Amino acid sequence: MNSHEIRYGDWATLSADAQVIRIAVFVQEQNVPAELEMDEKDAVCLHAVAYDAAGTPVGTGRLLPDGHIGRMAVMKDARGTGIGSALLRGLMAHARERGHPEVELSAQTHAAPFYRAHGFEQVGDEFLEAGIAHVAMRRAF
Repeated sequence: MNSHEIRYGDWATLSADAQVIRIAVFVQEQNVPAELEMDEKDAVCLHAVAYDAAGTPVGTGRLLPDGHIGRMAVMKDARGTGIGSALLRGLMAHARERGHPEVELSAQTHAAPFYRAHGFEQVGDEFLEAGIAHVAMRRAF
C-alpha cells in the first residue's frame, strides 16, 4: 500500500488541493457542472485531503456541521490503495469527536458497497443528483 498523509483543515487552508481533486473527479470525469460542485457549504466544513508519498493531493472529503460526509473523491490513479477508506475513517472519527450520534452521506450508487463495508446502511430509494444515481446512507456510532 502506498504511504499517504491526511491533513484536516478549513476551506481556506485546503481549498486549492481539494479543488484539484474534485474538479478532476466530479467535473472532468463525471461531468458534474462546476457550479454544482463548489458550494457555499465548503466554507463551514471540515475538509480532509490525502497526499501521496510525493506530496501530491490524491483524495478528499468533507464533514458538514450537521454530521453529513460529502464530496468524497479519490484520483483515478490512487483508487484501490486504501486512501478512500482512510479518508472516510478519519472523517467519521472527527464526527464522533464532535458528538454526532451518526453520520450520513449521499453515495453514488456504484460506490454503495464501499460504504457498506464501512458499516453504512442504505436509507430510502435511489435518487438522481447532478444526473448521477445516488443512495442516502447512514451509520450510527
